[in-house]
Amino acid sequence: PVTDGSRELHSLCAQLEFLLQFDLKEKRSFFGQRKDYWDFLCQGLARSRQEHEGIHFVTSLDKLKTPVGRGRAFLRYCLVHRQLAESLQLCLLDPESLCEWYYARSPFLSPKRRAEILGSLYELDCVTFHLAL
Repeated sequence: PVTDGSRELHSLCAQLEFLLQFDLKEKRSFFGQRKDYWDFLCQGLARSRQEHEGIHFVTSLDKLKTPVGRGRAFLRYCLVHRQLAESLQLCLLDPESLCEWYYARSPFLSPKRRAEILGSLYELDCVTFHLAL
């Protein structure tokens, strides 16, 4: 199993975060706080009308104060529960939402690249992750 001490885990999480932040449009909340991929994921999963335990879990953690911290916790939660590919796929279903959140260079706006990314993420479902949440 992959644990918190794994060098590959840190590389994987950094690459996932890079993908989710790459060409992300700058958006601000009502109070001026910069939105990040966490906000994109929350909106995408809310649009799919599915209650996501990962969102509930992360929002219940009082120690997490920033969207980036919440996003990282969500990625870890999804890896442990083998839900990363499915969760991201639900967020990527709506082309209008993708254009609202990402500029044209984002790999998520290319159907071919999006399929390649999701295919790779579905392969991670075979890997066991034992991470501290």
